[in-house]
Amino acid sequence: MTHELLNGLSSAEVEQVLELGTRMIVPRGSSLFRLGDPADRLFLNQRGRIRLTLPIQIRGHEEEILVEERSPGQTVGWSALIPPYRFTLTAAATLDTEVVVLPREALRGYFVANPLAGYKIALNLAVVIGHRLQLFQTMWLREMQRTVDVRSA
Repeated sequence: MTHELLNGLSSAEVEQVLELGTRMIVPRGSSLFRLGDPADRLFLNQRGRIRLTLPIQIRGHEEEILVEERSPGQTVGWSALIPPYRFTLTAAATLDTEVVVLPREALRGYFVANPLAGYKIALNLAVVIGHRLQLFQTMWLREMQRTVDVRSA
């Protein structure tokens, strides 16, 4: 399986990174993390789907608003590599899901020992974060347009 975070790495480097982690099965409906939790690990989705949501108070109760779903080969929990190391969304499995859990400290040690591979992973991480920023920009623009339409009516 090809992982977006590991694009451009040699097969040996990919194997080295994957060996830093542990495989974990996340049962359908189970959470990987919640908004605001300490982010000390990230997840590579091997199989299944992960729903990323933002909890919002609506009429006195909390609802999870879907931001996006992540598929096999995609990364979840990149906040583990970006200060202040807190998860910015809530993640839950929508199907029985298998992930590789990569601890931040193990990754940081790998980056120090393998700076070229660390650089490639950092570039890939920037793409993942850029995708999220574009997604939020699109959501924000859609909401702004709705606000303008309501005020204009």
